[in-house]
Parts: sequence; C-alpha cells; structure tokens
Amino acid sequence: MRCTFSVLTQDSPGVLMRMASLFYKRNFNIESLSVSRTTTPDISRFTIIVDGDEWALEQIRKQLSKIIEVISVENLSKQGKFVERWLSLIKVRATMETRPHILQIADVFRCRVVDMGSDALTLEVTGDEGKLSACTEALRIYGIMEIAGSGSVALGRSGFHSVKNEERLNMENQGEECKIEYLLAGVGNS
Repeated sequence: MRCTFSVLTQDSPGVLMRMASLFYKRNFNIESLSVSRTTTPDISRFTIIVDGDEWALEQIRKQLSKIIEVISVENLSKQGKFVERWLSLIKVRATMETRPHILQIADVFRCRVVDMGSDALTLEVTGDEGKLSACTEALRIYGIMEIAGSGSVALGRSGFHSVKNEERLNMENQGEECKIEYLLAGVGNS
C-alpha cells in the first residue's frame, strides 16, 4: 500500500538524517521526499511517500512522532482526499522543424517553456504522477536530453464547513429535542 505522510518539524540540523535513518533501519525505501518551509518561521513540512502494509505504515507514523523535532505526523492517504502535485523540468531536443510539435504537446499538457536555446527547449510541467508520465512519454520521441523532478508535495483537502457546523446541521435535521440536548451540552455555544 502506498502512503503519503505530511510531517511538520522544527528546523534543526540533523532532522532529515534522523527521519531517513528511521526508514533505513526498518528497510523501507522512500519513493519521494520533499521538504519546504511553512508559513510559520522555523517550521518545515516534509512530504514523504513510502510503500508498505498497513501495520508497518502505522509503526512508521508512531516512530516519526517520537523524533524530538517532529511536531505532527499525518497519514494523508488514510485521512481521505488530499491534493498532491509533482514538478518536472524536461529538456527536449528541439530543431526548427520539431519545435512547433513540441510546443503543441507543451500546450496540451499545460507546460511552461522556462528556457529556449537554439537546439533545445526546457519545459516545466506540474500535476499528478500520471500527467508527468504521459507528458514525458509524449516528448520522448523528440529526444529528451535531461529530466529533473521534485518529489510529491501534498496537503489534506479543505472542507467547506467546520466539524462544529456539520454537527449543528446534523442536529437541526434530527428535530427540536436533539437541538435542546445539543445546546444544553454546551457544544452549540460557539
């Protein structure tokens, strides 16, 4: 089972090494790893993709939580829907004859041209893994010179209602008696 973890950590030397060591000791291969700063100073978000059975992935989540600098660990795959994006830079051989065809493929996949030389184009493509794979395959016949890619970046999906609002709506649909019990319990006083 493939799993995407979102891990918030304090910025501290050695955090990446401790996390990577945890995966190494348990003989897990990290399929993707991305790290970036968050809106909070001195806090970073790691997005880690790993493959394993449900029990092993839960153990990894627990072990990650034990690392001193780790603030929180979310198993995005287990929590439901999440937004995930990958990024690739693809340098393609582009003669004057093939350039219009390559630009047409770039348009279909909504790529951006980020560099143009006399014999090559460098395209930036973002999306899910399937989109990046399809784009790469479409460009392969023109001669891919180099590819550089990021790992996955992911965040859980946002809902339109908070949990309390959803609870209120459910209670309102169940009748006046439930509403009164709900308000007496103090949950509806926010």
